[in-house]
Amino acid sequence: MNEDAEINIFRSLDYLRDNAPAYAKAKSERVYLEEFRKTKKALLMREAEVAGHKSAATQEREAYASPDYLVVLDGLRAAVEEEERYRWMMVAAQAKIEAWRTLESSRRYEAKTV
Repeated sequence: MNEDAEINIFRSLDYLRDNAPAYAKAKSERVYLEEFRKTKKALLMREAEVAGHKSAATQEREAYASPDYLVVLDGLRAAVEEEERYRWMMVAAQAKIEAWRTLESSRRYEAKTV
């Protein structure tokens, strides 16, 4: 294997190390927003009840239709996108490392048989 390929492997390892905190942060944001979405819905349903909507179905409809709920959903969409971007970049770095391992193993095998 040439020196350039080995340098790329180190870049992949560095990428995994350097981006692990950002991935963790993105995931924590997504999980938080998933849980907050439930809280926001409950708060909006309570507001709908105070506004005179007595049935749970009507309160839920009002909560889902609220602009405040849509803001939470937009935030959740952005958080999922960010988490997935980091995750797939990390998967790609791991795949490069695995490919390098396979090539190195093949190279060692070929060296033994020559």
